Amino acid sequence: MPRDPGAEAVIDERSWYVANELLAFLLELAALGCLGWWGFTVGRGAVLHALLGLGIPALAIVLWSLFAAPRARLRPRLPLVLVVKAVVLGGGAVALYGVDHPVAAVVMAVVVVANTTVAEVFRGTPST
Repeated sequence: MPRDPGAEAVIDERSWYVANELLAFLLELAALGCLGWWGFTVGRGAVLHALLGLGIPALAIVLWSLFAAPRARLRPRLPLVLVVKAVVLGGGAVALYGVDHPVAAVVMAVVVVANTTVAEVFRGTPST
């Protein structure tokens, strides 16, 4: 029985989509971790460290769940979603820089931009 090359392409495209979405989730977790790490190191005193270390990631979670999550409570247009992603994910990269890891910060920023670009390309292509 002959194989359908179109079906193979759909499976391959789906695999890339799933891998990119998994990477996006891991980047979100990494950004939250970096924001918390930065928060625990900035300022003086244990109370301020705890407030920033827990509060900044909590604020990022609220922003993400309201505007950028796949099942966000509010459904804004793409530009606002991208702004929220830039604030949260870009904030994670900036936080890495803030804890004296500039190379890791640049790597994270590049991966975030590439991942977001690929995600938007996948969302823009019609599924078969």
